[in-house]
Amino acid sequence: MPVVDEADIDFECIELFFFAYRDFISDPDAILDTLGMGRAHHRVVYFVCRQPGMMVGDLLDILKITKQSLARVLKQLIDEGYIRQMAGAKDRRERRLYPTLAGRELALALSQPQSQRIARAMEPLSKQARADVLQFLQRMRQPESGRQEKGE
Repeated sequence: MPVVDEADIDFECIELFFFAYRDFISDPDAILDTLGMGRAHHRVVYFVCRQPGMMVGDLLDILKITKQSLARVLKQLIDEGYIRQMAGAKDRRERRLYPTLAGRELALALSQPQSQRIARAMEPLSKQARADVLQFLQRMRQPESGRQEKGE
């Protein structure tokens, strides 16, 4: 293990992230629990609803999970009527994913309490402070090497 100077670690920020994330996912987790689903189901439904017609391969890239992990979750969502999988119009080998009405309603039900939580936290902020928060979150997504993501 490398030697790390404890003074270089921002424990306050790490703890705030931990608790913010815990609270941010608590409402959707409670809804998912009643349906016998978990966070992986949430992510799949969310991104399929945000990008209807996306290919399975694109979803794998977004979620950074294995085909095997996705297959189990996707099968349940398809079997329970939240997602439809269809062959591509031009290339029948493509597997494209679409939300059903139930899938869209689920995604909205899961996102609403999260959106309300964000709105409450952002309410007292100026437009510039809100822009700073969004920039901060975008920068948190950058690869560890510090390379800029496309579009920045």
